[in-house]
Amino acid sequence: MKAITYSAYGTADNLTLVDAPEPKVGPGEVLVRVKAAGVNPVDWKIAAGYVAPILEVRHPVIPGWDVAGVVEAVGPDTFDHAVGDEVYGYVRKEWVQLGTYAELVSAPVRTLARKPRELTFEQAAGLPLAGLTAYQSLTRVGLTSGETVVIHSAAGGTGSFGVQIAVALGLRVIGTAGAHNHDYLRSLGAEPVLYGEGMADRIRALAPEGVDAGLDFHGDDVVETLQSLVKERHRVVSIADQQAAAKGAHQLWVRPDTADLTFLAELADAGKLSVNVEHVLPLAEAAKAWELSAAGRTRGKIVLTV
Repeated sequence: MKAITYSAYGTADNLTLVDAPEPKVGPGEVLVRVKAAGVNPVDWKIAAGYVAPILEVRHPVIPGWDVAGVVEAVGPDTFDHAVGDEVYGYVRKEWVQLGTYAELVSAPVRTLARKPRELTFEQAAGLPLAGLTAYQSLTRVGLTSGETVVIHSAAGGTGSFGVQIAVALGLRVIGTAGAHNHDYLRSLGAEPVLYGEGMADRIRALAPEGVDAGLDFHGDDVVETLQSLVKERHRVVSIADQQAAAKGAHQLWVRPDTADLTFLAELADAGKLSVNVEHVLPLAEAAKAWELSAAGRTRGKIVLTV
């Protein structure tokens, strides 16, 4: 099969399109013929060695965790999916090596769910990691209908999913973003606030009674600011601040979860969750996709087609 690989830590220049062995399919796994693979910042951060102290990485690596495709074979004693099923998922395994930037990927069934019917393969491939991150951040702090949540970096990939999911759950959403993204946030159902100096005061003006929770999807040492706004300091989640737990907030690392993926698919099929795909590139142009991702100027998702 064709696959993108790298054999040492480094930059996008290390990526190579190669002929690789087809993956084995064990019990509790299915073989997915990849139609599209989502590109996430974590892909190139792993390749740069940023998470080496946390994750086991075995070179050569086929990168990628997000996938949408069709089941081609099932492993022994595996009955969750059948050949021909359209699936999508966040295929994170015990170590980093055999990812989704390939024609085929073996995927544990716990990492997959039925592909949303109303999304294209490209759109579906852009949803899993960022969508799960947003949803699990909301559930981590136990938000319920009628409460108010502040989402920092609300116009980004994870943030825009967070806004849509929160609105679907009946939450009031205040979203921070640059002025050029305020109309976009309004279209998603959020009340936009300019980030930067004075952000906390602007949020207080919108919600003088306080807010119930805060989600940090960017960093910028904003955890303490969010804690000053919420009614209970522990109801803050960060995916970017490595010291969040020490500050009394939650530090979230997204987990594969079939039930959560199914929930997201149901929202998408109900027209309550859209996926903005900004760049679609062929597998062979994975290096270009990483460069676009690292530049940080893409509002929507970047997807590789296979």
